[in-house]
Amino acid sequence: MLNPVAATGLLVHVRTISNMFAGGAMPVDLSVNLNAIAQLRNRRDLPWPSVVGFGRIALLAGAQGLTIHPRPDQRHIRFSDVPELRALIDDEFPAADYNIEGYPTDEFLNLVEDAQPEQVTFVPDDPAQATSDHGWDFAAQHNFLTPLVARMKNAGIRVSLFADADPDTVQWAADTGADRIELYTGPYGGTYDYPDAAAAEVEKLGRTADAAHALGMKVNAGHDLTVANLPALVARIPGLAEVSIGHGLTADALEYGMAETVRRFLNACGHG
Repeated sequence: MLNPVAATGLLVHVRTISNMFAGGAMPVDLSVNLNAIAQLRNRRDLPWPSVVGFGRIALLAGAQGLTIHPRPDQRHIRFSDVPELRALIDDEFPAADYNIEGYPTDEFLNLVEDAQPEQVTFVPDDPAQATSDHGWDFAAQHNFLTPLVARMKNAGIRVSLFADADPDTVQWAADTGADRIELYTGPYGGTYDYPDAAAAEVEKLGRTADAAHALGMKVNAGHDLTVANLPALVARIPGLAEVSIGHGLTADALEYGMAETVRRFLNACGHG
């Protein structure tokens, strides 16, 4: 249940985004991250819940894509899930996007080239991290990232780079040749009980998106996004291309079911 502060904020944000999309702004694509579904499955040596099955439900409910993060220890997404989800999209949802995110080791890059997703998102994760919790240091890692971006683009795969809310670093990201940045929204998600802090975080994210758009990059966003906090972010970043959401969406699915949860998130993204 939402607390009173969050509930009030949700009402205000929904009114804001409704007014914005009534004015002709484009809605944001929703990519459903399936990691949490896979992690639940992996608690038992059983085939359920089915990652492919829940991916199908999400796409049938209107999601524009699916996201996975196959880590080296396969703690949630298994390497065997990768081609199965590719087949789901190719066979049943050919207009959907497949986004694979991860740290760009040779093993990961080979997996991506075999799967041919529409998008790869490079994240600077240590294998021991529980979840992604920071963006790239683009100035320090520019030379590392540039040839990897080129390799993916030569394979016909769109490249997005995980980025902190810092407009001063975006030029370095653009110089790698990447097509997009994905704004790390974890700090924003952590302000769920603090409206003033949330507004400050949204503005930082917005300024970073403004800088990326000025350089011709598209902007994605992800991490700890919810039905309550999405509208303010979408309202501040006209032209936000995609949000990738897993934890909050899966938590809501326990209450509302996956299909209805996807529809609720789509509404928060401006699809209505």
